[in-house]
Amino acid sequence: MRILLSNDDGYNAEGLRCLAQALRGCASVTVVAPDRNRSGTSHSLTLELPLRVRHEAPDVVCVDGTPTDCVHLAITGLLDQEPDMVVSGINAGANLGDDVLYSGTVAAAIEGRFLGYPAIALSLVGEAPRHFPTAARVACDLVQRLLTHPLPANTILNVNVPDVAWQELQGVEATRLGHRHRSETITKGTDPRGRPIYWVGPPGDAQDAGVGTDFDAVRRGFISVTPLQIDLTQYTALDPLSHWLQGVPRP
Repeated sequence: MRILLSNDDGYNAEGLRCLAQALRGCASVTVVAPDRNRSGTSHSLTLELPLRVRHEAPDVVCVDGTPTDCVHLAITGLLDQEPDMVVSGINAGANLGDDVLYSGTVAAAIEGRFLGYPAIALSLVGEAPRHFPTAARVACDLVQRLLTHPLPANTILNVNVPDVAWQELQGVEATRLGHRHRSETITKGTDPRGRPIYWVGPPGDAQDAGVGTDFDAVRRGFISVTPLQIDLTQYTALDPLSHWLQGVPRP
């Protein structure tokens, strides 16, 4: 089995290195990851500039682009052999609820699924997470399970692991995305030349975090596994929208 491994924290991030080492115990792993931290880039793709790649080690390539760039390049011509699966992570911090809209880690997995491959995004939940071997072991188990029991072709797994030792995990649960309060207020300042600058505020606390959500599972010490899909169509709104559009003047 060949696994394409990427992330948004950069090719030299502790989480990625730990995950690569663990996955190499069961697969041939090629790392194609950003040359620096690209957190929060979502599904952005570089179109106006050329992308440069650098081979840092055997089977380790860094790209001066986004996580989506990395996976797209790898699958559409950079690699001699296409992968059997795409794994993204281990992200140093949560990707819960609304986080998936901004996450480069999740976007890398989505790009892999969009291009036709089973995909997993993996995150370790904590302010300064340190139990990366726990999350790496979870990833190995999920990869093996996907091999023997494939999921529907439109499924991306968004996995959040509590930052605890393996023996302290309470189990694993299928969850839905929760929801955060709006982000904190921006921080204003000035640069050395007196010009205004702004820092985006941190994400808000959990708002919809009840039973069944990813927030609740992780809070109770469980691994949260949320199935995501690429199709964003709100199918239940199609009929109401058709009626609503009848009031719009026709061309």
